[in-house]
Amino acid sequence: MVRIFYKEGRLIKRENDIRELGKVKNLVWVDLQSPTAEEEEWVENKCDISFQTPQEIVEIESSSRFFEQNNTINANSNFLKVDQNGYEVYPVSFILHNDTLFTYRRGDSKTFADAVKKMKVSPDTFQTGVDFMLLLLETRIEADADSLEAISRDISTISKGLSREQKARQEVLIRISELQEITMTLRETSIDKQRVLSGILRSQYFPADRKEHLRIILKDISSLLEYTTFNFERLEYLQNTFMGLINLEQSQVIKIFTVVTIIFMPPTLIAGIFGMNYDHIPSTGHPWGFWLSLLLMVLSSAVVLWFFRRKRWI
Repeated sequence: MVRIFYKEGRLIKRENDIRELGKVKNLVWVDLQSPTAEEEEWVENKCDISFQTPQEIVEIESSSRFFEQNNTINANSNFLKVDQNGYEVYPVSFILHNDTLFTYRRGDSKTFADAVKKMKVSPDTFQTGVDFMLLLLETRIEADADSLEAISRDISTISKGLSREQKARQEVLIRISELQEITMTLRETSIDKQRVLSGILRSQYFPADRKEHLRIILKDISSLLEYTTFNFERLEYLQNTFMGLINLEQSQVIKIFTVVTIIFMPPTLIAGIFGMNYDHIPSTGHPWGFWLSLLLMVLSSAVVLWFFRRKRWI
């Protein structure tokens, strides 16, 4: 699918017929979403550009993330999509050529839909493809910030219920691990965008009057990175606290078993002595011998229990 946006007076209009690409004037943005080979080739021929292959787009080398050639800026960045089904990282390729923005992506993305909605609200503020590029980046950063805030709320919920949590221990630990993974992925994508935008900021082809706007976006990314660090530290602290509570609970259980074992050790010793198979054992033939042995067992357990209580071990 190819979406073509062009300026007509004060309005931004959209065209879905790729055959109109060569006829449209004041072209500002061409969005390629999972295009066919024919659509991709048509755009390249009509607009005199060249898209990277999907393998080149996902490369992590700096030379693949950002480069310039023939008055054209090429930038690739990873976006993060978080929904009820989990999270997914997908690459987006930006090409800025003659003040026209070209985006290449696979699959749908709420970021692009939200950017189009914002564009429709105030079309006067978007004059060239640079404005659309900045809009997409701002929208993506806002979405990342919302994801971080959602993670922070989940952390607070887990933290508040930590002391009351008696069941589903495994589920809580799994949830903490999932939040850690999402936070780390958000941090990776933010660092990726920071690297790419830093390269664009140094570009001689990027308009000088838009660089201050780009610096503001970079500051927002820096704030996100600080937020991800804070969230990750909270998750690590929460995980350590949770494991500490589990260890404390297990220690209490082991302590109870140990006390019970020690309490029954003296009666076991007494029973062992009086149960020896000898002919001459004191009180063996006495009518009160059995009750005397039971009394000694009870007293020995009571003495041990009293000693433990006095030492405040139980």
